[in-house]
Parts: sequence; structure tokens; C-alpha cells
Amino acid sequence: MRKIPAGSESLYTAWVSGCFFPLHEKLKKHTSVALRRQLEVAQWWDRERLQELQLKKLRNFLIQVQRHVVYYRRLFAEIAFNPADLQSISDLARLPFLTKSVIRDNTDALKSDIAGSLARYNTGGSSGEPLVFYIGKDRTSHDIAAKWRATRWWGVDIGDPEIVIWGSPIELGAQDRLRNLRDWILRTKLLPAFEMSEQRIDGFLAEIRAMRPKMLFGYPSALSHIARHAKMHDMRMDDLGIQAAFVTSERLYDDQRKQISETFNCPVANGYGGRDAGFIAHECPDGGMHISAEDIIVEIIDAQGKALPPGKSGEIVVTHMATHDFPFIRYRTGDIAILHDQTCTCGRGLPLIREVQGRSTDFVVAQDGTVMHGLALIYILRDLPQIEAFKIVQESLDQTHIFLVCREALDKALLLRIEHAFKTRLGQAVNILIEQVTQIPAEKSGKFRYVVSKIAGR
Repeated sequence: MRKIPAGSESLYTAWVSGCFFPLHEKLKKHTSVALRRQLEVAQWWDRERLQELQLKKLRNFLIQVQRHVVYYRRLFAEIAFNPADLQSISDLARLPFLTKSVIRDNTDALKSDIAGSLARYNTGGSSGEPLVFYIGKDRTSHDIAAKWRATRWWGVDIGDPEIVIWGSPIELGAQDRLRNLRDWILRTKLLPAFEMSEQRIDGFLAEIRAMRPKMLFGYPSALSHIARHAKMHDMRMDDLGIQAAFVTSERLYDDQRKQISETFNCPVANGYGGRDAGFIAHECPDGGMHISAEDIIVEIIDAQGKALPPGKSGEIVVTHMATHDFPFIRYRTGDIAILHDQTCTCGRGLPLIREVQGRSTDFVVAQDGTVMHGLALIYILRDLPQIEAFKIVQESLDQTHIFLVCREALDKALLLRIEHAFKTRLGQAVNILIEQVTQIPAEKSGKFRYVVSKIAGR
């Protein structure tokens, strides 16, 4: 990538952010530039004013959906729901949840009859059958604006040098000449997270050192793996002037945050969202995980579908009010989190997520029915110096499979110790199958999951 002359980087970034990117977005018929400006004003409003905005947007959104989306027109008629009568955000609870199976069964009926060009997307399907859905330009614009606002919280703007370590076939399959030219102008370099061989990681670290990016962006598992490799091989990466490492799409564990931060000498900014549900929340420098409340309403529900108050752990349900073309209304994400009832010390009025605990399939179930987070099993393996990598798959209540990548073959005593620790948590009758392997492949999406339960979340 061509170097920008010393001292002119801020001018170049200002040109990209203020001229090139707005033109790019206008040509793509995106409204992200104006939306980002609106978000940067609204983020400082108090909770009451933001809730008034949400209610107004929600009412207009549901009215439009009723008029133009066959699925919801029929549904509203069946339950006698009139969005014009909406008096409170809590009235949303009158609507049934939108699930992946509902979307699969009603894909065409969920498309607005006035939708413009729709982009076909799908989730990675790491925990089951991939979900196919559609996104319009309005939703794309809102997602770009929300991410853009969040990076600016950390002093990073569009046009600043960026390295993205990602694994989605959608992004990696779109590297045509025009996109390569755009990324060159934006100073964005995409590195594939599918393969993490030592040779490939050495290449990634060389790219990072040569580019000296202002920000890193990627999966926490990928960035922490690269950071760990650099430390093990005494490769210094803390003198590059990296402003922040943005991580998303997986749960961020404390040891990953520490590893990334120490290796690259920068703070780690956690983000939460998904290709289906949108850009939901992002961490600010004061540590608050702010919900993009101008566009998104988040509910937390228990196993019976009842709303839970802040402080209680449950499944995240999302209503994205910029999805007129293919609505996501009360969409069950399968993710587990806790809302916060406090405000952030940064002064923003945006509501907070206290903790994102992971996907429902990141939880495991003991033989006696006790549900626990996969961390209960991760802790058994994570601090053993003999183990380089691992993956835990709960096949059933009666069997759990552990895959280990080890520096050397584990002795019988340590294997028995691991087996005993797992049985203590899952049940003495559980069959613990330990397999030492040379490599643990990532999911099809490029993500890595430490724990997968085939029975949790059912």
C-alpha cells in the first residue's frame, strides 16, 4: 500500500472522510453520512428524549410494515394489532417473536412490496442451518453510520489505515478490481481469518508492521491468536501507534482482551451485533457497551419468552427500525446478555448492555439439568501450559468431546485430571472423550468457538 507522506495523514483522512467516502455512499444510494451526523447528536440526549424518538420511529416503522409487508399485514390483522395506536415501547410485547424458522418459512412474504434492490445475505450457520435473509439500502446505511460513529469514539475515522482480519465468504468473495481500488483509497486491508498456520500468521504480522494501521478490526479469537503468536516468537508489535483494536462477532474473553491490548499496546473496543440483527452495541472508551438505540430496540427474555428487567440474564430480542424492506421485529438472536440500568460516565444517554455472555449454544447442560456457561469448562483447559488450543463439543448429555492441540503428548495423569474436572461439572456418568489433534479448524465463517453445545438452547 502506498505510504502517505509524513505529516499529511490527518489531511488525507479528512479528504477521505469528508469528500471521497460521502461521494462513494451517494453513488451507492446510501444515507450513512447524514445518519452518522444525526447519531452523533442524538447520542448525548437523555434517556427520556431517546425513548420518545424510539416510540415515534417504531410507530412509523410498524405502520409502513403493515402497509407493504404481506407477512406482517396478515399477522397484524390476525391479532387485531394497529400500529397507529402504539402508546409505549412495551406494546411491542403484543407481537410474536420472529425466529429463524419463521424467516425460512416466510422469506418471500417478508419482503416489502416497495423494496428497492435487496442484497441477499446469510448467517454462517455455525450452530445449525444457515439463515438466508435480505437487506435493503436503508438498513445498510444505518449499520455503516453506527459503526462509523463508534470508531470515532476512539479517535479513528474513515480513511485512517485499517487492517481487517475477517473470515466471511461474503466479504472475501467480493474482492473485484473496483473494491480493491476503493479499499486502497480508504487504506483498508483485508486479511483472511480462515487459515491460521504459523506461516500465515507470520505474514499477517509482517503486513501489520509494514502498514502501521491506526486500527485493527476482527474476531477476538483471531486477533488474540495472532497476538499470542507474536509474543511466543518475541515479535515486537507494541511500537506501531495502533489507536484501537475493534473486535466483534464473538464473545470477548478477559484473557483475549489482555493479550491483544498488551501485544499491540492499544485498548480493545468490544462490539456486539450480527449480520442478521445489525450493529447492536459498541463499547466506548469509558467502558460502556452502548446500544444503538436510535435504530434498535433491545429486549431481554427468559426461556418462556417473558421480559426480564436489567440485571437479569436472558436471550436478546432485537427490533431493528431500519429494516423496512425485510423487517426484523422482535427477532430472537439466540444470544445471551444482561442489560444495565445505569448511565455511562461518558455522558451519552444511550442505554447499556452490562454483559454479552455469548450464544445460547455457548452454554452447556449437566446431566442433572444444570445450565452453565461454557467458561466453566474453558477454565479447566485455558491455563494449562501444555495446551496451545482447544475446542469442547457437548455432543449429548452423556458425552462431551474435547479436542486438544498440545505442545507435547499429555501424560496419563494430566488426562485423568482433565477428565475428572469435566465430570465434576457435567456429571460423573458423562463420557469424556479427549482427542489430541494437530489443528482445530475455524467455523465456515472464519470464527472460532471454544465451546459448542448440541443440546443447549433447544
